[in-house]
Amino acid sequence: MFKTVLFPIDRSREAQEAAQAVVNVVKTYNSRLVLLSVVEKPIEGQEVRPPEAMMSPEAVAELLASAQNMFSAQGIEAETIEREGQPPFVICDVADEINANLIVMGCRGIGLTEEGGTDSVTYRVINLSPCPVLIVP
Repeated sequence: MFKTVLFPIDRSREAQEAAQAVVNVVKTYNSRLVLLSVVEKPIEGQEVRPPEAMMSPEAVAELLASAQNMFSAQGIEAETIEREGQPPFVICDVADEINANLIVMGCRGIGLTEEGGTDSVTYRVINLSPCPVLIVP
């Protein structure tokens, strides 16, 4: 059912917590796992992103290597992709490119509420995704 699982990662606690759900899905369905991290490019006129924002290729490469090692310790071979751009659009583009059957993401506490939901990466991915999205609270 889920032949290819895309797991977009950043340095957030929510992404770390979602990793166990990814392990369960990948092992249950014997899925191909693709890890994605995005080097964020600021949008002109946008306020500065929080410090956890992934702004350097070095930080992204280090994060992907660390995640790949963590999944390897669980007996899961993971492919990695590093891209540049705005995370929600890159996540959905990559999901389409690799024919993902599922995207698994963590969700920040207020990410899906009315007060700022339309600004969250999670909300945008849910609305743009070419495949089902599993949100791990």
